[in-house]
Amino acid sequence: MSTSDSLSRAATKDVSPSESAGAGILQRTFAVIRALGVAKPGGERVTHIAKAVGLSQATVHRILHALIAEQVVEQDETSKLYRLSIDFFAMAAQAGNPSGMRTLCRPSLLRLCASLGDTIFLLVRSSFDAVCLDMCEGPFPIRSFTGDIGGRVALGVGQGSLAILAFLPEAEREEIIRFNVPRLRGYGVLDEVYLRTEIERVRQLGYAGSNSGVLDGMAGVAVPVFDRTGHAVAALSVGTLAARLSQDRLPMVVELLRRQAEVIGPQTNPFDVAMRRPMHGLTRALTTEPLA
Repeated sequence: MSTSDSLSRAATKDVSPSESAGAGILQRTFAVIRALGVAKPGGERVTHIAKAVGLSQATVHRILHALIAEQVVEQDETSKLYRLSIDFFAMAAQAGNPSGMRTLCRPSLLRLCASLGDTIFLLVRSSFDAVCLDMCEGPFPIRSFTGDIGGRVALGVGQGSLAILAFLPEAEREEIIRFNVPRLRGYGVLDEVYLRTEIERVRQLGYAGSNSGVLDGMAGVAVPVFDRTGHAVAALSVGTLAARLSQDRLPMVVELLRRQAEVIGPQTNPFDVAMRRPMHGLTRALTTEPLA
C-alpha cells in the first residue's frame, strides 16, 4: 500500500459516510467559488466553470443555484453569466482587523530598527501619494519627506514611494507619472526624465536608494512589499545619515529589508482599510493602539 493510500485511509477512518459526503460537497462548492474568483469581470458560463473545476454541468448548475440562494453568487439577467455577488465581497471586506497592516508590520519594523540602528518607515499608497503608516525611530536625527506617522509625499519622491511606484502596473504607473510630474518641483526633484530614469533603475535593482542628494546629508533605501498576487502594496524604507549607508553596507541593508518584506507580503489582507484608505486606517489605529 502506498503512503498516499495510507494517509487517505487514516484521514477517513473515523469519518461517517454522511460527514464524508458533506466534506465532498463543501470542496466542490469552494472549487466553484474559486473559479468565479478568477473569472472575467462579466462572469462565466456554466460550461466554462464545469470544465475549470472538473465537474459535470448539472452538478455545477446545482451548486451555483444553491450559492445564489445564499446570495454568494448572482446571475446576470441579460448575459446569463454567473459571478460572485456584491454581498460576497462585502462579507470578505469585513475580514481581518482595520489596522491589520500596522499590526502585521510592527514586529518587522522593530526587528529592522534593532538590527540596523536606523529609522524604519512603512509606507502605503494613497491615490497619487504615499503615506507613512508607521515608523520606528533609530538613534540618529534624520529628516524625511513624510516626516512623522501620517505624513504623505507624492509617489516618486523619496525611496519608499519610489519603490511602490516603480512596481505598479504600467498603465497605472503612467497615469501617476503624468499627474505627479508638475508636483515634483516642490520637492526639489529635477524633472520627468529624472523620475523615469530612477524608476527604471529601481525596477532593475529591485530596490530604491541610496543617496538621492535631495535631502542634504540624508540617505535611504527601500524595497517594495508584494502581496501574494505580486502587486506592490507597500514599502519598507530605511532613513539614515548618508555616512551610514556606504556601498559596503548597502547590500546588507537591502537584504534585511527584503527578508522582512517577504515575510509581510503573503500575509497582507487585501481588504485591509489601510491598503485602500491609509489615512482612515491610520486614524482607527492611532485611536486604539499606543505608539511604541
